[in-house]
Amino acid sequence: MQDLSSSDITQLLSKWQEGDEQALNDLVLIVYPQLRHLAHQHLRKERSDHTLQSTALVHEAYLRLEKQGALKFENRSHFLAICSQLMRQILVEYARGRRAAKRDGGIKLALEGIVAAAKSRGTDLIALDDALTQLAKLDTQQARIVELRFFGGLSIEETAVVIGVSTATVKRDWAAARVWLYRELNKTGGHEA
Repeated sequence: MQDLSSSDITQLLSKWQEGDEQALNDLVLIVYPQLRHLAHQHLRKERSDHTLQSTALVHEAYLRLEKQGALKFENRSHFLAICSQLMRQILVEYARGRRAAKRDGGIKLALEGIVAAAKSRGTDLIALDDALTQLAKLDTQQARIVELRFFGGLSIEETAVVIGVSTATVKRDWAAARVWLYRELNKTGGHEA
């Protein structure tokens, strides 16, 4: 089953959308290594003593997918991007819970690639999530691009396919979003010196 083509995966997505719950199970089995890789990418950016493991993060994302029911997915990349977004939400909720338990705590995230000047700094995951929420109010597409590129690990080309825009648009919006996030995070103090 691991040798299925991209069109086979798209067919499984369609079957799941039509109500075939077994299609989701089959799909997750096929893309499980990619989901674990996504989870590993998310957790790699977390603090070293984080209690969630890649497998647990994948399983939590799966449970949320199952609970939400069939969504409309365009293709494999779109499905993985949504899973990545769910993983991000799980980690943000975990961070908020941890912060509530430990007022001065919070999960720190190395904000690699957002802005070159910020590479040596850490960013509070909650502050980043709040900034992304603000960005989404100003420009939904830019916020989506940040989610797909930074959290989902998608390339410029994959992001363009998922969103349905040109690669030039993704590049332009990615650059603008990084600058906006950098200013917003520095303004709100969402980084460590």
